[in-house]
Amino acid sequence: MSKPTLDEIRKLAKEKLANAYAPYSHFPVSAVVVAKSGRPYVGVNVENSAYPLSRCAEQVAVGAMVAGGDREIELVLIHSTSSPPAAPCGACRQVISEFADPETPIICVNDAGEERRFTIGELLPAAFKLDGSR
Repeated sequence: MSKPTLDEIRKLAKEKLANAYAPYSHFPVSAVVVAKSGRPYVGVNVENSAYPLSRCAEQVAVGAMVAGGDREIELVLIHSTSSPPAAPCGACRQVISEFADPETPIICVNDAGEERRFTIGELLPAAFKLDGSR
C-alpha cells in the first residue's frame, strides 16, 4: 500500500468534516491519522447531550487505527472550521502521544486554507508515560 500524499489527506479530512456530529457546539472537526503502515484512519467529533460522553475527532481516528491493527502514528491532520485552525485539546494530545514519537507532525487546517504545524512534542512536552520516558 502506498502512503497517501498530503493533498490526499487534506481532501479526505475536508470530505469527512460533513460527517461530524456536533449539534451542541456547532464546531465540526475531522481528523486523519496516518499510521506508519501508510494506512489513513479517519475520525470526526461525535457529541452527546451528556457532554462528557462526547468524543473528539482525534480520539475517534486513533481508536480506528488501533482497531485496524496499527500502533504507530506517522502524521495527524486536523480539519476544523475555526480561524486559526484548531489544535488538539489536551486529552487528544495525550491520546496521540501514546502512539507517536515526539517529532510526529500535527497539521491543523481549515477551509480558508490556513495551516498551523506542530509536533506532538511541542504540543505536549511532558507527556505522561508509565515508564517516565518521553
